[in-house]
Amino acid sequence: MSLLRVEDLRVEFNTRDGSVTPLDGVSFDMEKGEILGIVGETGSGKSVTAQAIMGLLPFLDGRVAGGTITFMGEDLTGLDESKYQKLRGNRVSLIPQNPMTSLDPVYTVGDQIVEGLTLHTGLNGRAAAQKAISIMSSLGIPNAAKVFHQYPHQLSGGLKQRIVIAMGLCGDPKLLIADEPTTALDVTVQAQIVALFKKTVAEQNLGLIMITHDLGVIAHLCDRVAVMYAGSLVETGPVTSVFKHPSHPYTRSLINCVPKLGMAAEDLAAIPGNVPSVRSYPGGCRYHPRCAMAREICRREIPAEHRVNSDIRVKCHEFSPKEGN
Repeated sequence: MSLLRVEDLRVEFNTRDGSVTPLDGVSFDMEKGEILGIVGETGSGKSVTAQAIMGLLPFLDGRVAGGTITFMGEDLTGLDESKYQKLRGNRVSLIPQNPMTSLDPVYTVGDQIVEGLTLHTGLNGRAAAQKAISIMSSLGIPNAAKVFHQYPHQLSGGLKQRIVIAMGLCGDPKLLIADEPTTALDVTVQAQIVALFKKTVAEQNLGLIMITHDLGVIAHLCDRVAVMYAGSLVETGPVTSVFKHPSHPYTRSLINCVPKLGMAAEDLAAIPGNVPSVRSYPGGCRYHPRCAMAREICRREIPAEHRVNSDIRVKCHEFSPKEGN
């Protein structure tokens, strides 16, 4: 049984101008101890995927309009808020995008970790404080007992990120979702946080979804990668296979945009255009207006999912030439 299985997920949001569908037909699964990277440009639907899994859509005037989200055999799409509250933090935990704004500036970081422990485990007082310091120490926070009594403004960006991770681990979750956790950090600290995630997954045998636009983070951390564009997964497979032999034109373009050592500035590739607005997704393949390989069928028909081999799945008409030209 998979730890998490998302099948044909469709999400709608209500707006003043009518409903929009930022996710349409998203499917993937993952196992315990696995690290899955979801990568794509801003506006691709990565964070909405996390919000759907966490049951946060109703707070954003959104809903799951189709498909299923199954976690440890339980269908989450039918849960009411009271049941989701028991799930969040205990079995599924979210590390938010910006550690600088995720911590309350008027409380010590220790108090904020203890609050999570009290809520999810029932620990109080000295027992909760000792557990918090133990979690902090396990995450490589030096002088954890001292840091426990400090306020967020007294900590570096890297330490703040470790505190947010500690808060996410309070309830001993089976699935951890990290939404752009390294974006605001310098390269050296990014490497430390990536190593920390690897260590935590290995020691606790939990599943980790890493949401990022950074292909370097995906390459160093993840077992599998799901490439997202305009609310749809266009390619999924093992990181090594996808990065060595990318099948979808969008995946190839993303990889070509990464600067390489010794590359001249004029040789750096760029993808023409922008990710389309959720209000104006094009017909057919949503990538076709930016794709150099687009054919007439790409403008007319949504591509089906094809298996390139036993590991890689891709949505592209390049793999269905008999359907048209």
